Amino acid sequence: MKISKKQKNINKEVDKNKIYNVSEAVEISKRLSSKKFDESIDVSVVLGIDAKKTDQLVRGVLSLPKGISKEIRVAVFASGDDLEIAKKSGADVYGDDDLVEKVKSGTIDFDKCVSTPEMMAKVGSLGQVLGPKGLMPNPKLGTVTKNIDDIIKKIKTGQTEFKTEKSGIVHATIGKSSFSDNEIVKNVKFFYQELNKTKPSTSKGVFIKRIFINSTMGPGLQVDLTSVI
Repeated sequence: MKISKKQKNINKEVDKNKIYNVSEAVEISKRLSSKKFDESIDVSVVLGIDAKKTDQLVRGVLSLPKGISKEIRVAVFASGDDLEIAKKSGADVYGDDDLVEKVKSGTIDFDKCVSTPEMMAKVGSLGQVLGPKGLMPNPKLGTVTKNIDDIIKKIKTGQTEFKTEKSGIVHATIGKSSFSDNEIVKNVKFFYQELNKTKPSTSKGVFIKRIFINSTMGPGLQVDLTSVI
């Protein structure tokens, strides 16, 4: 089987058995990323939880020191005066019953979704549409709120959402290959600190077991945990 030039380069640069310092892992991930587009730099964190137990699932949202530069379209389900607030705050899509019906018909032209508490009775009917796409407003993530202006600003500046998968692993984008090494390292350390605060009370033993860094098309590099503390 013929090996591509990129794979040969990866095989030459990466030691699969090595645990890298975070700065080294970031530098290698950036160097091996494509020059044709601005790849994301992602982290994968293996947690010491029982992912089968619902009380040990981890989920949250945070604003990284260096936000992810991406144009995010935000939809707001609101009514009355809150609709005007949503408009002035920069919501790309906003409405009440009309927006509910629009989404029911299959039109979803937004990346993130916010709802006022009053609208959730109606938005709840969209669970089968928004849920599978990870778009359902959630009080724990701050997307069911009366503070519409605040949450829109946070989302627009690159808020990062994370949650555990069935295997007990958390994935998150913490930068772009165009960021400086220092900006990505700061984001990794901040993410580690904030994730560490979410340890469920029912989870015993080591919470964060392993961390890996990779670019969109690049290999996963295991990171020395002591280098991100």
